[in-house]
Amino acid sequence: MQFNLTGKHLDISPALRDYVAGILERLGGTYHAITSAQVTLQIEKHEKIAEATLRIASGNDIHGNARHEDMYAAIDQLRDKLEKQLLRLKEKNEGR
Repeated sequence: MQFNLTGKHLDISPALRDYVAGILERLGGTYHAITSAQVTLQIEKHEKIAEATLRIASGNDIHGNARHEDMYAAIDQLRDKLEKQLLRLKEKNEGR
């Protein structure tokens, strides 16, 4: 899966890039139809924001965002939201 990681008002460290890449790999392993991902990490005042859009082979896009005081916690919350949406999409497709 291809992914693009962008930082707004933030320099992306190698550790942060590896953390996001690991999460996307796990999501891609669970749901094989993910073709690409766009992840944006930003800082607004004292809040860290993580946003992602996943492109699915069926033409659907899944978008999620999360806010927290800690960037890693925001990324974890984002992962949880994306997992729920992917699970719903997978159940919907299996129900056809």
